[in-house]
Amino acid sequence: MRAYSVDLRERIVRAVRQRHQSAEAVAAQFEVSVWTVKRYLKRADEGRLPPSPIPGRPREIGAEQEDALRAQWRGAQDALLAEPCAAWAAAQGARVHPTTMARALARLGWSRKKRSSTPPNGTKQADDAGATR
Repeated sequence: MRAYSVDLRERIVRAVRQRHQSAEAVAAQFEVSVWTVKRYLKRADEGRLPPSPIPGRPREIGAEQEDALRAQWRGAQDALLAEPCAAWAAAQGARVHPTTMARALARLGWSRKKRSSTPPNGTKQADDAGATR
């Protein structure tokens, strides 16, 4: 879920303070919960109305590197994850874990499986009664 914009937060606080409306009325007007209105009022008093940064560390393969990753992946789409990791380390100078590579490729919309690994077998299917066809 994304945080509400700073503009909306400021309008909510202004509606309570300048128009002297209740938190319940402002919550109904802006279609947010009463607790959200109260939380924004408290944050405004503390001087920290903008949303807090999202915790966690930045991605190892960021959005600015996606074009390079696309180009590398087009060359070897059937490769195991260890191979693109080694190619990425050689090209970019930064080693990444196979899980990191898998997540970056998933963000680009690619799956690892491009073709079936074995041909279909000739096993006959059983019907509901258990007899083979």
